[in-house]
Amino acid sequence: MADAAADGRALEVVGALRDLSREHPYGAELLAGFSDAGMDAWTVPVPEPVRIVLREIGGVRTEEDEYLFGPRGRQAFTDGYWTLGAPDFGEGSLIVGVGTGAGAGGAGWGPVVTVFPFRDERNVTVEAPDFLGWLAGLTERLARALESGEALEPAAPEVYVAAVPSIGAAEGPDAALAALVGPGDSLTDLVDLRALPGYPCGVHWEPYFSTSSGTADTGSSDVQYRFAPEGGVLFLRSVVSGDFLGREVRRHRESADAAHRAVTGLGELAARMPEFVRLAPGTTDSAMDAWGVPVPEEIRTVLRAVGGVDVAGLPGLALLPGAADHEVDPELHRMLGGDGTYRPLARLRYGRSEALLQVRTDPTNGQWGHVVSVPADPDRLREFPEAALVAESLPGLLLEYLRLARRAAAGADFAGQVRQDPTRLLPGAGHPWPRPRPAAEWAGDADPLRAAAAAELPVGAYAADLRTVPIPSDVCFHRAREWPGTARLDRLSFPAGGRLVAAVPVTVPSVAPSAPGTAAGG
Repeated sequence: MADAAADGRALEVVGALRDLSREHPYGAELLAGFSDAGMDAWTVPVPEPVRIVLREIGGVRTEEDEYLFGPRGRQAFTDGYWTLGAPDFGEGSLIVGVGTGAGAGGAGWGPVVTVFPFRDERNVTVEAPDFLGWLAGLTERLARALESGEALEPAAPEVYVAAVPSIGAAEGPDAALAALVGPGDSLTDLVDLRALPGYPCGVHWEPYFSTSSGTADTGSSDVQYRFAPEGGVLFLRSVVSGDFLGREVRRHRESADAAHRAVTGLGELAARMPEFVRLAPGTTDSAMDAWGVPVPEEIRTVLRAVGGVDVAGLPGLALLPGAADHEVDPELHRMLGGDGTYRPLARLRYGRSEALLQVRTDPTNGQWGHVVSVPADPDRLREFPEAALVAESLPGLLLEYLRLARRAAAGADFAGQVRQDPTRLLPGAGHPWPRPRPAAEWAGDADPLRAAAAAELPVGAYAADLRTVPIPSDVCFHRAREWPGTARLDRLSFPAGGRLVAAVPVTVPSVAPSAPGTAAGG
C-alpha cells in the first residue's frame, strides 16, 4: 500500500506540473525526461516513485531558475546527493539525497536541502523530507507566483533545529547517531534528520570560517556537504582556505591511556614491519630524574619504552636529549622562550627551509603540553612570525604517527603513502588560521589561562587560544591585518604549555630575555 500511495503521489505531481506548463509555457518549461535504461546506468538507485516523475520530466525551467532532476553532460552524483539547482544566482545549492535509505521511509530520494554558505541567516533549510514532497511544494509555489506575477519565493522555515559538532555527536550518548556519524571532524557539523519537528525546517548553523574583518589571504573558503550513506544525517564541512577561523571548534578528547596505546601500537608495528617502523630504546626513571625538569607520568610511560621513532616517509622523532637535531640557534632559543619552556623533537626540512618540532612545557607546574613547529631560521621567524599546532600532546603526536603508519601498511607503497601527510607538521602549510587578537582583550577574561596571559604579556602583544582550534592549525601573526606592518618579532610566548600562543613585536617593551643556550635537556 505504501508503494502504491507513493506512486500515486508521483502521478499527481507529474499531472500538476504538466497542467501548469500548459497554462504558463514560458514560466514553467518542462525538460525532457530519462529512459529506464539511462536511469539504470546511474550510480545511485532510482526508486519507482522517482522514476515515474523522471520518465516524464527531467527538470523545470522558470524565468529565473533551473531545476535539473538528473545528470546531464559530465555531471555526476556524488557524496550521496544530487544538485537540483543553484538558487539566488548561484550563491546557494539545492540538493537532494540520492543514496540508499534516502527519502521518507526509504521510498524515494530525499531529503531536499538548500545551503547558502555565505549567508548570515537562513543559510540551511531542510525544505522537504523527500523529492516528491518538495516537487509538489515547488509546483504550488510556482503556480501562485505565475498567477500573481510575483517572484517565486523560497520555502520559508516554520521550525528550527541546531546543527551540532560531529565530534560531539560521535562521542555523545546517542549510540545510533554515533554509528551514523563515525569519528567526526573538528570542522564538520551535522544536522540530525531522523526526527525533524516539521518542514520546511531551518537550521541554526554557521561555517567555521570568517570572511569579515579581512581575510588572511585570497579567501576561497567553501562548504562541502554530504549525506550519511544510510541517510538520517546531513554533514556540513567547512573548508577554511584563505580566511580566518570564525569560531571555536570541538576536538576529540584525548584518552587517559593515549601514551600506553601509542607505545603498544608502535611496538606492534615495529615488530611486524621493521623495514618501515623502527623504535629506539627508551630510558630509565633515574635518567629522567637527572634531567632537571619535571617529567609527568604519561610522558614517562612513553620514554621508558621509546627513545625515538622512525617511520618511513615521516621525519624521525628523537625523544631523548642529546640528539644532533636538538641543537638550537641561540637567538632562536631566546625567541622561543629559553630554558624549561620547550623540548625539541625533530628538525623538519622542506625545500631550503627548516622548522623545529617541539613539545611546549609549562615551567610553573611541569606539564608537557601541545606539540608545535616553528621556522628554525631566526631571521625568517622574526620577519614572518608563525607557529603550527601539530598535536595536543606528545602521546597525541605518536598516535598520529601510528595512524599514518597503519594506513600506509594497508597499501602497496608504504613510504609513498605516508609522504602525502608530512605537511601537517610544518608551519605555513595551508592549515586553518585562527585570528590573532590583541592579548589585552583577554584582560579580566573568565578563563583563568587567558586572564593570566593578559596580565603577564606586554602591551602590544597578540595572542591566540590553541585549545579551541583544529589540529593541525597555523597561527600566522604576520597575516593578521592588525599586526604592525613594519614590526619584527621579538619572541614567541607559549603560556600554559602551548595551550596559548602569543607574539611580542620588537617595538613593544618586554622583560629581559633568558640567557642564550640550548633547550632544557638538549
